[in-house]
Amino acid sequence: MPQAQITLYTAKICPYAQRTEIALAEVGAPFKRYEIDLGNKPEWYAPKVNPASKVPAIAYGGPDAPPENPSPESVKLAESLILVEFIGDLYPSSGIVPADPVLRAQARFFIEVVSTKFGPNFMKFITGSPEGTHTALLAAVEAIQDILPDGVKYAVSDQYTIADIALAPFWARLNVLVQKGIGAYKDEDRKNFLKGLEDPKYAKLNSYVQRLLARQSFKSTFHPVRPLIFR
Repeated sequence: MPQAQITLYTAKICPYAQRTEIALAEVGAPFKRYEIDLGNKPEWYAPKVNPASKVPAIAYGGPDAPPENPSPESVKLAESLILVEFIGDLYPSSGIVPADPVLRAQARFFIEVVSTKFGPNFMKFITGSPEGTHTALLAAVEAIQDILPDGVKYAVSDQYTIADIALAPFWARLNVLVQKGIGAYKDEDRKNFLKGLEDPKYAKLNSYVQRLLARQSFKSTFHPVRPLIFR
């Protein structure tokens, strides 16, 4: 197992950051966790850790050092999907990055659908964009269901992978936001979206996301009190 120092810069409210926390929980990696206040980021964060000033980010390697002053010898890495795959590569026995080339490609394709179809429509919906209709969001949900294989537990197989980690934090926040009526969408759109999900044609998707939210690595890293979207 890798013994290099890992310091994670994260935020409870951020779904991107939760992706990395889920990956670390899945592989059982020891790490330091540093909470970044996204409304008042430390002045040292951008110059010392991530020039983009976003979370998540990791300082990897080098001698042990305070998170506020990471060692210059540590490598600074950022962007959630890159970090999730990096963690899987550090711990290949975890299986979150599939060893099989076909499954690995399928996992990356699933992530592409999440990133290009579900993610944008999710954001448009909760922010009340004119394009953010319940119909568009359900179409994005259907795009995910269309690539879910039959007869397996997760996105590409019975093994939980980077594909599942990519979706779980966003689906969880969508679920909380629409159940509690939080967001800039019209209430009619919210009700129509929830009603649409009850259609039997989404049975496979609904079963799949229930398994995602029941995963211990997800539950231990999710903070539903403030399910807002910041970076």
